[in-house]
Amino acid sequence: MTHVVMESCIRCRYTDCVDVCPVDCFREGPNMLVIDPDECIDCAVCIPECPVDAIRAEEDVPPDQEHMIKLNLELSKGGWPSITRAKGALPDAEDWKDKTNKLSELKRS
Repeated sequence: MTHVVMESCIRCRYTDCVDVCPVDCFREGPNMLVIDPDECIDCAVCIPECPVDAIRAEEDVPPDQEHMIKLNLELSKGGWPSITRAKGALPDAEDWKDKTNKLSELKRS
């Protein structure tokens, strides 16, 4: 199993999770992070670090977020660079952190 970043990360991109990852499995996109499932060791240390509860173990992903399992794989292999150090959230993250159904806001490049 692996861990999955869900839609709640979109337009926020908090990076608290990156600093605790022992294997550098996070990839950074324009307005969210994803987890490379081939790198994730399922340690779960990233889960409590996310201020928007965007990270879940694959088996705990809610049915309405299951599409994010495939999307994490696709985007992590699609050229998004590895991120190994935390940086500031997006400027309007506070405005977006409690919104739902943000998939249409995803920027792929």
